[in-house]
Amino acid sequence: MLAKIREEFGVETLLAAPRDVHLILLMKGLRMFAYGSTTLVLALHLSALHNSDTLIGVFMSLTLVGDVFISLLLTFVADSLGRRKIILLGSMTMALSGVVFATQTRFSILLIAAVVGVISPSGNEIGPFRAVEESTLAHLTPAAQRSDVFAWYVVVGTFGTSIGALLAGWLATSLGAAEGNALGSYQVIFWLYALLGCAKAGISLLLSDACELETTVQKPSAEAGDAEEAETFIQQPQSNASTPKPSSKWAFTQISPSSRKTLLKLAGLFSIDSLASGMASISLTTYFLATKFGSAPSSLGTIMAFASLMSSIGNIAASSVSKRIGFIYTMVFTHLPSAIFLAMMPAPHSLALTVFFIVARATLASMDQAPKAAFLSAVVLPAERTAVMGTLNTVKTAAQSAGPLLTGALAQNKHFGVAFVMAGCMKAGYDLGLLHWFAESKMRGGSADDARDRARQEEDEEGQELR
Repeated sequence: MLAKIREEFGVETLLAAPRDVHLILLMKGLRMFAYGSTTLVLALHLSALHNSDTLIGVFMSLTLVGDVFISLLLTFVADSLGRRKIILLGSMTMALSGVVFATQTRFSILLIAAVVGVISPSGNEIGPFRAVEESTLAHLTPAAQRSDVFAWYVVVGTFGTSIGALLAGWLATSLGAAEGNALGSYQVIFWLYALLGCAKAGISLLLSDACELETTVQKPSAEAGDAEEAETFIQQPQSNASTPKPSSKWAFTQISPSSRKTLLKLAGLFSIDSLASGMASISLTTYFLATKFGSAPSSLGTIMAFASLMSSIGNIAASSVSKRIGFIYTMVFTHLPSAIFLAMMPAPHSLALTVFFIVARATLASMDQAPKAAFLSAVVLPAERTAVMGTLNTVKTAAQSAGPLLTGALAQNKHFGVAFVMAGCMKAGYDLGLLHWFAESKMRGGSADDARDRARQEEDEEGQELR
């Protein structure tokens, strides 16, 4: 029974994974720990500096806009410059941003540090990390094991966010956030953020050459080749040659026509979902609880930590569910109920019932992340993964950047709760659109010959496009 459980939830896959996979998971956990700690207090920190709700929303939106350009630049050159270098550079800017927030109080300086550096206003992934890491994990992991690895990638992140939020809440309270020392207590948390960025930079130096796109691979057996080709929609013919790096530094030019069509559909849907996420981020949720119920930082940290912990538990089951009902149905049937809980969150007049909706939403909301990552890695060529995932993350961040601005404007006009209702409705629309366009996608259908035919068709389409 124990062996069956270990296999079902991907423990065996995780234990047998290469050392680089474990290092990437460790960096993910540290980064999300840092995001969870600062996201809890970011809006409160800006409020302590006497900024209005509208200005807080503007700050978060501009931060996400700056992240769009940074992510776009770094992810498109990641495979040519080196994935490890991009991760190291991002970690260093993360540490620098923490130092600025811990020592400066001027709005303009903080805004520049947030835009140029790495500060998460939403508690979610920002910067180039996720696209590069997910592409690397897909590169290091056999196709049949990717859903397990991606599930644990998400679990480690949500668990890190949980611990970070819990520590930040109680640390701020113990340093006197409620007794007139709010600003000083929040700055200590940003010092912790800077230290975690330095630790992450150090770990990135331990990654091996296997993380890079150009690796020498053995010619696979017929059975292995058939399984890999049948798993993906689009696949390159197998050869003895090593996988080359993109000929262009701008990896977007390497995306095939069919992948671009899929990319456009997904970009439209993800932008709707991300806009809603920006309107109901962790920072804004904690700020909502603080203004509506007067919750102390320790209480806010405990609430968000418990929500993130339940999210981790839900994510453990995501891989098992996706193996049975498929990636798309797992994404929709877990995410749609969470959208309903989000829309209902402002209705209660009691803190307990509001917390119930927050925790219920968190338990289901991120169960779609691992199936989503596995789905994206299966629908494009290996050489396209970093560019496609980076493009989608950039599109999502761009759409998310408008969310805090809308919520800030609504909050300024005493309609804070309306933002969560709007966000829940948009997320439900995203789920229904995903079900409509991609429900019939056959992730594991077709023969090896069919896959080769699709590869040849891709080459013909590219030739026609060039002509």
